[in-house]
Amino acid sequence: MAKSNTVQIKLVSTADTGFFYVTKKNAKAQTGKLELRKYDPVARKHVAFREAKIK
Repeated sequence: MAKSNTVQIKLVSTADTGFFYVTKKNAKAQTGKLELRKYDPVARKHVAFREAKIK
């Protein structure tokens, strides 16, 4: 069977609250690190979330 292109990643808050989202991305189409602006309920505002590996 073929290997899947999608990998699970963790989006960690840059506000250092420890909050994170888990999502998927296509590793072949997006080779760089993903950075999205999402809501952090601990900080109670929108902040940048950066990609990190799931251990």
